[in-house]
Amino acid sequence: MSLEVIGMAIVIIAIMLVIGKWIRLKVPLFQSLFLPSSLIGGFLALLIGPEVIGRFGGDFLSDGGLFTASIVDIWGELPGLLINVVFASLFIGFVLPKPKEIWQTGGPQIALGYTMSWAHYVIGLLLAITILTPLFGLNPAAGALIEISFVGGHGTAAGLSGTFEDIGFEEGYDLAIGLATIGMLSGVIIGMVLVNWAARRGKTTTLDHPKDISVDQKSGVIEEQNREASGVQTTSPVSIEPFALHVGFIAVAIFIGYLILEAFVWLEEVTYGQTFNIYLFEYVPLFPMAMIGGILLQVFLAKFDKRKLVDRKTISRIQGLALDLLIISAIASLSLTVIGDHIVPFILLALAGIISNIVFFLWLGPKMIPTYWFERGIGDFGQGMGVAATGIMLMRIVDPENKTPALDAFGYKQILFEPMVGGGLVTAAAIPFIIQFGSVPVLIAALILMIAFWCLGVFHTGKMKPSDKKPD
Repeated sequence: MSLEVIGMAIVIIAIMLVIGKWIRLKVPLFQSLFLPSSLIGGFLALLIGPEVIGRFGGDFLSDGGLFTASIVDIWGELPGLLINVVFASLFIGFVLPKPKEIWQTGGPQIALGYTMSWAHYVIGLLLAITILTPLFGLNPAAGALIEISFVGGHGTAAGLSGTFEDIGFEEGYDLAIGLATIGMLSGVIIGMVLVNWAARRGKTTTLDHPKDISVDQKSGVIEEQNREASGVQTTSPVSIEPFALHVGFIAVAIFIGYLILEAFVWLEEVTYGQTFNIYLFEYVPLFPMAMIGGILLQVFLAKFDKRKLVDRKTISRIQGLALDLLIISAIASLSLTVIGDHIVPFILLALAGIISNIVFFLWLGPKMIPTYWFERGIGDFGQGMGVAATGIMLMRIVDPENKTPALDAFGYKQILFEPMVGGGLVTAAAIPFIIQFGSVPVLIAALILMIAFWCLGVFHTGKMKPSDKKPD
């Protein structure tokens, strides 16, 4: 495949992103639902691609719809690459607070988030053991799809595409991307319903009525007088463009992660792998190791970078770019045929993920979070539906002036949450563990951990002495 085709595939997907933004500005319903432009653009590309128009456009459009088949193939490969950028960027430039501060502020969110994630494994594995595998013949790894898609989102699903192929569960990728799309849509729509409900029922102390939502938030365009710098120049462009330097830092983190993963694969091969015929790391994708590479790079920079060359906002912009391109390319290359062939399992998994998130948020949120449970817990609900950005958006809608510790607590939660679940090491290792040891042992382990974090949240974090800011 030529570089020209690869370049054109990226150009077209970027154009779809701009068109998605334009559509959102022109359709008030999409603004009210806070649909991301990447989601809208992805659906548009899917509609005019091989899966929809390509099927009904006759011989002229049957190959790739309005796109060539090679362009769609490139879109299918992009998410697996871009997820490494997203995860490598998580902690670069992030100033780590003291452990006591992390726990005091983010402990309730950590307990709730882990309880929801382990519950996804429990529910998914129970479905796989009782229905999905015996009745529909799905691979036992289908038991991990709820956590992969609803907590991990499009990026994690895309990052595990190679793992799905390695275990002979190729359809798992399309099911995971489809579930992640359902999760994101449901997270935004149901999240807004919950915000309206909370405002009317007095469950939130910071939002009197949904009409308080600003025009900026609905349109997604920041008025000129309210705009702030998205980053600072830490180097002179004469020596190196600051944006290019930060891309280089992310590349270093990814390469460190690659070396770590290769070392583990080699170590496994020469130790217990040959002895017990158990291989786990050969199924583990690169992105969780890229995250570890980012953490190690940040530790190094914090100690030796006296000139403060890393700007966190610039890293976040690069991460956001990668995530937008990832989402739109993942949806654009989605196989509706695979989902159609497994429509009943798909619906069961989607309903299980949605219902469990709603129930756990409304039931356990007040028990695990001592103050401002709705303002803080809505972020965990949003993240549990597929992406942290949804959670942050919902928190900003509920607490637009940042009067509560919701955003701080959510950020602290990620320090102990992201490295493990929602795309972390546990998410990456879950499928290899299911394949190597079976669904039942993994189910038992997940159930024990779910109960442990459940008890931690209800009996400890829910009774912690609050040190929160109070609304004015």
